Amino acid sequence: MGWLAKRRLRTGPTAALPAKPDPGELLRLVQLADPNARRDGDDIVAVDVRVCAPVEADKDLTGGELERVWAVRVAAEGPLPLDFFDRYLAEGLAFRLGGLAVCRGEVSDPADDGAESGPAVILPVRPSAEELAPLLQQDEEDEFLFTAGEVKAALVPQKGQPPAVQELLPFATELTAVELRGDDPLKLGALALELSEALNGIPVDRWRFRIDAPEDLVAPAKEETEEEAGKEAEEELVAPTEPAPE
Repeated sequence: MGWLAKRRLRTGPTAALPAKPDPGELLRLVQLADPNARRDGDDIVAVDVRVCAPVEADKDLTGGELERVWAVRVAAEGPLPLDFFDRYLAEGLAFRLGGLAVCRGEVSDPADDGAESGPAVILPVRPSAEELAPLLQQDEEDEFLFTAGEVKAALVPQKGQPPAVQELLPFATELTAVELRGDDPLKLGALALELSEALNGIPVDRWRFRIDAPEDLVAPAKEETEEEAGKEAEEELVAPTEPAPE
């Protein structure tokens, strides 16, 4: 099975996970990136992509980084997905499920790249400095830069139209992202939620998955996810007990 899984996985970005994800939880996570995602048999269909059902793969898929690997491949449906949605989907799933991302043969840990990027609040129109003033202080030299304590914020045009924010499009005149940067993901998440509530925007992580709580920006501990995988393996090895004689 491992050889077959690795062969299939060469054609799309993949979330390599330490434990088999629950189908309901996997659908819930994909719907954070595309609220219209739906089941199609064992797979999940989202905009321009198919999230294939988890398959067990050889640990060589991650260069031996994981003892046991469950691979969730994101395959393009038709033309290549816009704005690298397939790659972001695989990386976002890997982050939330304590795994690694495999793209074009390269293995990366999404939890290690947080310093260079962060969450954002997507707005249908560019807000004024006055609208941001209750939560952000404008930089004296750059009208598009703001601060909130140790957190830095920047107003930038949102590139593309992430599926997570489709509900904003009917009202959008200038889709804008308030990009947040800082060292504390919990503070970043809390500020993103405050801004979204104040400005009627949608808070998302750096892969454009919606966030509902600051903790969504904190990667699960690798020890916990690997421990779950170990328990799963033990359960499969335990022989079923014979029924007691009547």
